Amino acid sequence: MTATGDRLSLDELCVDTIRTLSMDAVQKANSGHPGTPMALAPLAYVLFTRTMRHNPRDPKWPDRDRFVLSCGHASMLLYSSLYLSGYDLTLEDLENFRQLHSKTPGHPEHGEVPGVEVTTGPLGQGISHSVGMALAERMLAARFNRGDHEIVDHHTYFIASDGDLEEGISGEASSLAGHLGLGRLIGFYDNNHISIEGNTSLAFSEDVAGRYEAYGWHVQNLGEDIALENLEAALANAQSVTDKPSIIIVRTHIAFGAPNKQDTAGAHGSPLGADEILATKKAYGWPSEEPFYVPQAALEHFRRAVDRGAAYQDDWDERFALYRAAYPELADEYESMIEGRLPEGWDANVPQFEVSHGEVATRKASQQVIQWAAAAVPSLVGGSADLAPSTLTLIDGSDSVEPGAYSGRNLHFGIREHAMGAVVNGLNLHYFRAFGSTFLTFSDYMKGSIRLAALMKLPSIFVYTHDSIGLGEDGPTHQPIEHLAALRALPNISVIRPADANETALAWRHAIASKDHPCALVFSRQNLPTMNPSGIPHDAVERGAYVVADSFKEGADPDLILISTGSEVFIAIEAAGLLEADGIATRVVSMPCEDHFAAQDAAYRDSILPPSVRARVSVEAAATFGWHRWVGDLGEVIGMEGFGASAPAAALYKYFGFTPERVAETGHAVVTRINERS
Repeated sequence: MTATGDRLSLDELCVDTIRTLSMDAVQKANSGHPGTPMALAPLAYVLFTRTMRHNPRDPKWPDRDRFVLSCGHASMLLYSSLYLSGYDLTLEDLENFRQLHSKTPGHPEHGEVPGVEVTTGPLGQGISHSVGMALAERMLAARFNRGDHEIVDHHTYFIASDGDLEEGISGEASSLAGHLGLGRLIGFYDNNHISIEGNTSLAFSEDVAGRYEAYGWHVQNLGEDIALENLEAALANAQSVTDKPSIIIVRTHIAFGAPNKQDTAGAHGSPLGADEILATKKAYGWPSEEPFYVPQAALEHFRRAVDRGAAYQDDWDERFALYRAAYPELADEYESMIEGRLPEGWDANVPQFEVSHGEVATRKASQQVIQWAAAAVPSLVGGSADLAPSTLTLIDGSDSVEPGAYSGRNLHFGIREHAMGAVVNGLNLHYFRAFGSTFLTFSDYMKGSIRLAALMKLPSIFVYTHDSIGLGEDGPTHQPIEHLAALRALPNISVIRPADANETALAWRHAIASKDHPCALVFSRQNLPTMNPSGIPHDAVERGAYVVADSFKEGADPDLILISTGSEVFIAIEAAGLLEADGIATRVVSMPCEDHFAAQDAAYRDSILPPSVRARVSVEAAATFGWHRWVGDLGEVIGMEGFGASAPAAALYKYFGFTPERVAETGHAVVTRINERS
């Protein structure tokens, strides 16, 4: 056999190794998606062995190329490629595919598997997070590269399916990527014609190439001609286009080579079956019927990625050493960002607002706090979904990020809330401390991305203003009701609704300091009084709740506890004055973060909400779901039982019963009821 023939034979062996490992793992798990990994094996092989600059022995090397499998159901494609390339996965890990506590879950999970850059599962999320990562690369390059000293110089690659492109989030993100001209973003669209229900023609017939050209992408359509050299050449062409993201369309065949299941929906989400696997291996000319058989020649060829990756990284280390010598301060800042370190003493002077400042909306206070935070934390960047004049999130004195100009800190996501959430996550995955903002009611559009941030333990910051019926005349379509409860229901997220400007400053401090969870900061449109900062503990947000006011003697229990958040805290304070005048000793508790309070030890919780005091009333201009946990079976919850209405805020608060008088009346009734039972 000629040298060329030997190489072609080895290439085919390597591609088929990905295929056989994928079908065997799905079969052993009796669950999963074998067909797509079999179809996409040539793409993965070219990326991991010929195109990408990556180091399997150091998956966190900062200047590595990123790869995102947006069609996360094809996870065995990624796991097989990672194992074969030399990442910290074993053959046993592949054999434990989809099993409890395995390193190979059903969909790729960031932080659980070395080499998995982002958690993908919900379709469209992978490509959208890729946009954020590619944007981060350009922003880092603009910030740190100097002349011939290019320490940021990598690409982001993704593979997407028809399902990814059908989901609306991918359209939002792709539109933004095209607008920004993210030339280091390169993806494949796998046009395999198959979905769970059957042929994609049942519901999908658009011109994908035309669509992406309209977005401003560089488009190549290889059709069925996906010989390895053609894939490699197409990738090289895409790399040469530096002012546009690129998409390469390929027509693959699901379950490639399976005699009876190729191009069938049955191969999409179910094991092939033992007989079909044997028949497929025979069709490949596979040398063994043994499950999980890996030819030594294929493994050795794949593992060349280890030495190649080490050489890539060694070269970068040398370049970074020269960079450090020339730009020591920039090098220190770069390393701090890579390591996720905040500047020493960055939060030494958290802004404080005095009572004399008068009434200020917490969104307005947030605007001031952002300026302090941006000055103290260079990695802080962010923007809004076309609402900066309302959410007040612009960083003063900083440029906007625009096509070809990436050195700014102000991002403009356009009216693309869902993509904004994913792009913010991508930026946070890529060393920035990033936030995105919109009205609270539009958090619905972002829910999938927020959930992934919580799953990935990302410190993404989601800023929401217009937090209640207090936004007024825009009416029930814009007035959030159930949104606080929905966000609080998510695990591993801090939902913080500050009562005043000082709580707002503490909320931002917590969000920026967070390392392993996202934060949702929820601010008011309407002006609110400013509390005395000396009465707010420095750890009020971390503790989740604290006592704002007591109207009884020290050492005695109150007759009644009023618990509230945000703008309603001041209604509770006024109600306490009315109750005290009637001889009812009342405690007012501000609870800016319910989850943080729930996480405190029993001693602290009992110090704020003494178990002996069963007379409790909660006040929040939102859905009542979840509040009974704190008021108990004898307390009362004052909240929204339906949607809002269009009217000025003051009229709405009166109409829906968020007044000191109504709270005091309810408190009276609760105390009376409990006394009668005593």
